[in-house]
Amino acid sequence: MQKPIWIKNPLAILNSKCAGGLIVKNNTIVELVGLGESPKSISLPDLDIFDASQHVVIPGLINTHHHFYQTLTRACPIALNKPLFPWLQSLYPVWARLTPKMLASASRLALAELMLSGCSTAADHHYLFPAPLSDAIDIQVEAVKELGLRAHLTRGSMSLGEDQGGLPPQSTVQNEQTILDDSRRLIQKYHQNEDGAYLQVALAPCSPFSVSTDLMQASAELASEYNVRLHTHLAETHDETDFCLKMFGLRPVDYLEKVGWLSSNAWLAHGIHFNDEEIARLGKAKVGITHCPSSNMVLSSGICRTLELENAGCPVGLGVDGSASNDGSNLIQEVRQAMLIGRLLYDANEMTHHSALRFATQGSADCLGRSDIGRLEVGAQADIAFFKLDEMRFSGAGDPLAALLLCGAHKADHLMVGGQWRVKNGEIPNLDIDALMAEHHQLGQELQQL
Repeated sequence: MQKPIWIKNPLAILNSKCAGGLIVKNNTIVELVGLGESPKSISLPDLDIFDASQHVVIPGLINTHHHFYQTLTRACPIALNKPLFPWLQSLYPVWARLTPKMLASASRLALAELMLSGCSTAADHHYLFPAPLSDAIDIQVEAVKELGLRAHLTRGSMSLGEDQGGLPPQSTVQNEQTILDDSRRLIQKYHQNEDGAYLQVALAPCSPFSVSTDLMQASAELASEYNVRLHTHLAETHDETDFCLKMFGLRPVDYLEKVGWLSSNAWLAHGIHFNDEEIARLGKAKVGITHCPSSNMVLSSGICRTLELENAGCPVGLGVDGSASNDGSNLIQEVRQAMLIGRLLYDANEMTHHSALRFATQGSADCLGRSDIGRLEVGAQADIAFFKLDEMRFSGAGDPLAALLLCGAHKADHLMVGGQWRVKNGEIPNLDIDALMAEHHQLGQELQQL
């Protein structure tokens, strides 16, 4: 049986109450140790000690929006330098060729990339189910179990193809009964309700321009029946607003309310183009918003009004988004991007490094409806990321916590998930990354037919 661990005397830590470190027992944090103090709950001979004097210690980062499969189409030539709708129309025919082997490899690589950036919980939005990929979520479950992260896998869907006025090609959409039946199956098979859950399922119609009103409403009803969460893209571009006005006669937030999604059970990706009145309504309903700064910049979509949404009452989390619009899956770098782009909207003393770290920890946890992760508190899950400041980029840094973002940390030294070491000395034990990369790159070339 593993002895309790004292994570001792960190160089810096994202909770001033535990400058002397944390005590981890089994899967949870059981004590916060003050500066210069010794543990009180467990005697020293009964503790293993992890010397954290060279580490900046933060909660394991939480990624609340991703598309794992898109790691196969980074910097895809046919999609370069395009805004969202033309970008999607370029890539949908490529993604329609996805195979189970491709999705498995893409999921493993995306999860590994996230882990090495300090991420302990990952939400993925998979909405492509061409005929060979009917078991896409099951494939992702196996990848998650292999690597040992927590995951919120969302059963995405598209039912409104080009023939019905939507954007996706018909080969990528499913009929609505198939979608609902599979959603029910996945919840019953995989969803865990308890604190410390490693796997949860959410329902995630892709977007207002790829599913019908009936499916949006039916998904909300099914989510309520099983007490699972709802997720979708919303208000990412002005094109989306124009589409909603043309198709439904409503702006995106009005449409969201019409289909029964304006609730604390839902979190939305992007959330850029809200007016003041809509922000107030979203905040009153406590709808979560995932900020995806790099993707929003790559696709020239706009800037999310994070602090105003947060002040209105919305949980605001962080997401790397797909690796074909971000072109990376590095969450600690995304925290830096959130801080920097936020300073184009807000004063530097409002959008601080603490603000951005809050989005990626507590805010992301709140988006997922969880109070057991994203925090360095007694009773929280022992999901903890450790970063060293031993690269040239950090030389001369004064404030270690601020240096993580200002100097551009990009790789975690250690990562603990539920008290278990999942990254050690910058490597994932028992994972042959070179072999994974070789396989993944070859499959990516096949998918793009280069």
